[in-house]
Amino acid sequence: MENKKQHIFDNPKNVKRLMSVFYILCVLLFVLDFVINRHVYHNWENLWGFYPIYGFVGCVVLVFVASWMRTFLMRPEDYYEKLEQNNNNSVTTGDDNVDA
Repeated sequence: MENKKQHIFDNPKNVKRLMSVFYILCVLLFVLDFVINRHVYHNWENLWGFYPIYGFVGCVVLVFVASWMRTFLMRPEDYYEKLEQNNNNSVTTGDDNVDA
């Protein structure tokens, strides 16, 4: 008999409730965008949906830049295993003792 611990998001009802709260908040923020007077610095900030579009484009650019950076930052899958094997195979002569 297994006694597994239930987490709050293991129950699909709780996930649906959380998503409902997020949707309600999105609609509320959308409606408030028409009611609240924003103090804009540039004219293009007055465009309808500027901030969501700006955020979406920023995320897309971030993904493309990250995939480009992956080409030169990526390491092989066994990168750390090779380093560990090289360290274990190194020969110690006993001359490495600093205290002597």
